[in-house]
Amino acid sequence: MQPALPEPMHQPVLVLNASYEPINVCAARRAIVLVLKGVAMAEEENGHFLRAARVTMRVPSVIRLLEYRRIPHQSRALSRKNILLRDRNTCQYCGDTLASSELTLDHVVPRSRGGPSAWENLVACCHPCNRRKGNQFAHEAGMKLLREPRSFSLHTSRHIIRLMGHSDAKWRKYLFY
Repeated sequence: MQPALPEPMHQPVLVLNASYEPINVCAARRAIVLVLKGVAMAEEENGHFLRAARVTMRVPSVIRLLEYRRIPHQSRALSRKNILLRDRNTCQYCGDTLASSELTLDHVVPRSRGGPSAWENLVACCHPCNRRKGNQFAHEAGMKLLREPRSFSLHTSRHIIRLMGHSDAKWRKYLFY
């Protein structure tokens, strides 16, 4: 199944440090807020416009922070956003790629059976698969994980940013392959 393109305000935007080093990906809505607050500037646009009563602006595809931010070399925080980013918005049971609003998080070892909320126990999951699995182990529900979940390291993060760069040609000159 071909992934649907996100709405213009939810499209991914590459975030560069002041040194032009890629450090993150955020939604266009967040990127616009950073630009309007004067924290970042748009380096590339994606072709869409944001229109308001008094202003019209281009939606960025790449933004650069105006002040250098030191990024600690550690794993990312455990969050819904980061789990979905790690799993590339793909249900880890059926393989469907969906908008983040159409996905849930599933505990591989159900919480009711002592499963922790940890990188190695959380996966992106579509609503139908989550209902089917319930509080069972995947094999009990006749299901199988596509990939074993792992923690999200800085290396994983950079790899995903590079993969996403293949879909937006404007990112390529900022990514080191």
